[in-house]
Amino acid sequence: QVQLVESGGGLVQAGGSLRLSCAASGGTFSRYTMGWFRQAPGKEREFVAAFGWTGGNVEYAESVKGRFTISRDNNKNTVLLQMNSLRPEDTAVYYCAAKFMGLVTVRDQRLFGSWGQGTQVTVSS
Repeated sequence: QVQLVESGGGLVQAGGSLRLSCAASGGTFSRYTMGWFRQAPGKEREFVAAFGWTGGNVEYAESVKGRFTISRDNNKNTVLLQMNSLRPEDTAVYYCAAKFMGLVTVRDQRLFGSWGQGTQVTVSS
């Protein structure tokens, strides 16, 4: 299983931007579909975005489409989440996750076998 470490969270005003990074180690990164999930206080963890292991396919939750961009660098074993036009409702702990050769269109978090520790994103109004 790949090990994941997120970074880049913080406090930002509404309308601002943050970039989250997830560094992977211990596995063949290029064969993992990488995803970002988030969990707001008192809410269930939810899907945010995913980047498939093949074909360059990406998926986004409707709530972040047009504002967030997921990317990956297989040479650096990293996946990024660029978050623009942030809103207070984006406040959450953001988690990086990986599933081995998984379909990018399948968002079920139970299929992601590796998870990072999470990074806090707080958007003030």
